[in-house]
Amino acid sequence: QVQLVESGGGLVQAGGSLRLSCAVSGSIFSTNAMGWYRQAPGKQRELVAGFTRGGSTNYRDSVKGRFTISRDNAKNTVYLQMNSLKPEDTAVYYCNSYPMVSLIWGKGTLVTVSS
Repeated sequence: QVQLVESGGGLVQAGGSLRLSCAVSGSIFSTNAMGWYRQAPGKQRELVAGFTRGGSTNYRDSVKGRFTISRDNAKNTVYLQMNSLKPEDTAVYYCNSYPMVSLIWGKGTLVTVSS
């Protein structure tokens, strides 16, 4: 069964940290080519960070130095460590393939950063 299950979101104060997890199942996904995306209220979904099959990482400018994407291939899990969180990081966070997203999305995990 093809599935993406995100977890780890919550309410945190500005400056705090959270670690998101994405459990990946199904042959169309590979933890070697996965990314994290987010969608804030009233805004389009955007890339946050991603792994390429070549092993490189890509981060949007606003999270560079604060967020770190990692993976555990044995557990088929991708993580997003988020430090120094800001209110503008508030969004529902999703994982999906990267750089080409699939049509399959999980339910996401809500991150709310209070000021």
